[in-house]
Amino acid sequence: MPPWVQPCRKCLLHTSVFRGGFRCLTAAKERRVDVQLGAAVRRRCSTVQSDVRVRFAPSPTGFLHLGGLRTALYNYIFAKKHGGTFILRLEDTDQSRLVPGAADSIEDMLEWAGIPPDESPRRGGTLGPYMQSQRLDLYFQTAQQLVESRHAYYCFCSPQRLELLKKEALRAGQTPRYDNRCRHLQAAQVQEKLAQGLPHVIRFRLEEGVEPFQDLIFGWNRHEVAQVEGDPVVIKADGFPTYHLANIVDDHYMKVSHVLRGSEWLISTSKHLLMYRALGWQPPTFGHLPLLTNKDGSKLSKRQGDIFIQGFRRDGVLPEALLDITTNCGSGFTTNRMGRTIEELISEFNPSKITTHSALIDLEKLPEFNRIHLQKRIENEKQCHLLVKELKEQILQAYTAEIHDREVLDKDYIQRVLQLRKGHITSLRELLKPTYSYLWVRPSFSSQQVAALTPEGHLIASLVLKLIEDQGEKLSVEELSKDLKVLANKTKATKYRDVMKVLRLAISGLQQGPSVAEMMVSLSPAELCHRFQKLLQLTDNS
Repeated sequence: MPPWVQPCRKCLLHTSVFRGGFRCLTAAKERRVDVQLGAAVRRRCSTVQSDVRVRFAPSPTGFLHLGGLRTALYNYIFAKKHGGTFILRLEDTDQSRLVPGAADSIEDMLEWAGIPPDESPRRGGTLGPYMQSQRLDLYFQTAQQLVESRHAYYCFCSPQRLELLKKEALRAGQTPRYDNRCRHLQAAQVQEKLAQGLPHVIRFRLEEGVEPFQDLIFGWNRHEVAQVEGDPVVIKADGFPTYHLANIVDDHYMKVSHVLRGSEWLISTSKHLLMYRALGWQPPTFGHLPLLTNKDGSKLSKRQGDIFIQGFRRDGVLPEALLDITTNCGSGFTTNRMGRTIEELISEFNPSKITTHSALIDLEKLPEFNRIHLQKRIENEKQCHLLVKELKEQILQAYTAEIHDREVLDKDYIQRVLQLRKGHITSLRELLKPTYSYLWVRPSFSSQQVAALTPEGHLIASLVLKLIEDQGEKLSVEELSKDLKVLANKTKATKYRDVMKVLRLAISGLQQGPSVAEMMVSLSPAELCHRFQKLLQLTDNS
């Protein structure tokens, strides 16, 4: 027996609907299922890893946000863990709510995040098209098949009648539901109304007797939807399908093996399984991911404005940091540590470890995640080269008119700055803040500022210029730190702390920032000489 079959038999990662012969023991932290091998299994286990096909199916009624990215990420990791295929399918059947540019942006953001789909509207694939609006004939044919088999029917109820049913239910303190009136129409009545061209929808006939299904995360589930819901619409009056029909049709024809989606769809799964049964199709394996919420447990809201992936990208957040924090706050991995790459996430992924409680994300920790991953990029030669190019463009945009020495745009100079600041900065944009302006433009300061710190400004400037001359191009932070302490001892009326303040003032015009030694090493010896010559001149004239 192949080794990957063993986990399948233990935790049912590749099974979906069972008739009987299974016993589920659910505990707070662990779910185990004892499988009676002689039992009748509705669907055989999918044991061939290359057959794994998963999909991320957002609606382009908005741009990609953190919750959507997390769902896409878990699908991507699951596919790559099993050598499978990750599909992007856009569910654009709600034409009235489509947002211009959202469809392209969703795929752009997945590519930026480093989790590109294998098949998609942009990339194509053998089982496309991958936009639901281009698959309408398929949905209509399937709906007709359901009508012909008496699993669905035409409904001619007007919007006014449906609204009246809703109001009456609410007035009675009940949950609004359709009363299934049109399921009782005779064939002749249906044909007469169709001949008259009356507006209509197609509804799926819900039946009692829903079979339990094994969810990868929530365990055994069963919802008798016919007892609490009216028959759902599967084809709307405009000819477009609803989610309930379109998603099962697409999953079937795209040969999706596993459906990993948000837990808000868990209660609808029994309804979808009734449709699979009516069509005679094998359902995929279902796994419903717990919600991603704010750290206080409140729901992530698009109205917050700061959960869209485009915004994170604009603010300088690295994609790997975003993936890291999104998985770090959840479950499903053998370890839970900061700084994981996508390759490590794939390696450590274990679906049986996904818990049912919500994942609480603390976005206040995102800068720390970004700092860790930025340091990794700086330490990678190829990625550092790209950072240098990106930072150069940002410097030009921010300081073009103020740059006196074009050397600050040289590759070696920018790379030296990055190497010195790695582990300290949380984003490239941080290097454009006033605290770091001295790296790109020459500061301004006055003799009065120097005099407020020491009467020995001229002596200090002379000592530093001599130190630079002696050191030449071989400045290092460690050696320079020692040399500056020796230099400070040569002053007569200035304490070491004030000597450092004078040096910092001459270098940056500021009283805070990195260590003086690091600031000096960041700049070239020639630039240092220029700045301390200015200090020398100011103190000459004071």
